[in-house]
Amino acid sequence: MRRLLTLVVVVVALAAAGGAFVAYRLWAQVHEAYKGYEAQEQFVQIPQGSGVPEITRRLLDARVIGEARTFRAALWWSGKARSLKAGEYRFDQPLSALEVIDRLERGEVYTRRITFPEGLTIREMAALYESRDFGTAKDFVAAAADVAGIRDLDPDATDLEGYLFPETYAIARGMPAAQLVAAMVARFRAVFTEDLQRRTTEQGLTTRELVTLASLVETETGKADERPLVAAVYRNRMKIGMPMQADPTVVYALEKAGKYDGNIRRTDLEFDSRYNTYRYPGLPPGPIAAPGRASLEAAAAPADVKHLYFVSRNDGSHVFADTLAQHNANVYEHQVLYFRKQRQGK
Repeated sequence: MRRLLTLVVVVVALAAAGGAFVAYRLWAQVHEAYKGYEAQEQFVQIPQGSGVPEITRRLLDARVIGEARTFRAALWWSGKARSLKAGEYRFDQPLSALEVIDRLERGEVYTRRITFPEGLTIREMAALYESRDFGTAKDFVAAAADVAGIRDLDPDATDLEGYLFPETYAIARGMPAAQLVAAMVARFRAVFTEDLQRRTTEQGLTTRELVTLASLVETETGKADERPLVAAVYRNRMKIGMPMQADPTVVYALEKAGKYDGNIRRTDLEFDSRYNTYRYPGLPPGPIAAPGRASLEAAAAPADVKHLYFVSRNDGSHVFADTLAQHNANVYEHQVLYFRKQRQGK
């Protein structure tokens, strides 16, 4: 009897020791970094609605994890089995099963960045979007035709021209154009604060007029200190009923008609389009480009000056004038004489 009890104790002790060893080994495995793929980077797509078995299979197939048992143990250990998020993930270094789970739990999906500079039109943004292989320009333009996101701000909008805020965006692979466009509209709304809306009203402008004016400012100058001056020129002209005569509106009109070849000719100033501010008074019927924050601010707070004219110095800056006589003198100096010297090689 005594021998039997001794044997039982020994067996139980051995079992306990064996269980402890297995547990320790499993604990070590879930913390052990692993990289089974040979490429420099590996991508794993986790579809929406995937359960633990499907996620485990995809990680195994990609050789991001080494064993299903180890991964399941790590999920149990972490308690995050119900928190793993869908998306495409990029792996480029050895990770433990727990580290893989942490990445999926945080939703660190792989994204690429695209930057839309200030002053682009919808079609130019669409072309950039397609050139970077994010999707087709056609899909981007179609998404930009949905004005639901700014209907309360601009009831007259027929597309999102001017409301796609120019900035850098992180895009997950496969993200539809509509989702990116929605993010750009949301960013515009964040920048177009209540204070900015209040100042727009104080200027006696609607949101559409303010964004249109800001788009003129954006396309006329890239210099921060000139934006309030350019805005003042157009506001002063509006107040006295003087035509805007903004070259960028002619370019936009020609582009919409598919007639712009990179140059503006004198005859183009007579092109029949509501966007041509040489032919039609006041602001164009809508924005002609996407203004950035500084141009929106300038349009809402123009400089307190009497300027009615400005002309390029051909170095990115402009010279401003209050009277036509002053403007003509500036044109002669900075345009006529400048290009005459260029032709003469001086």
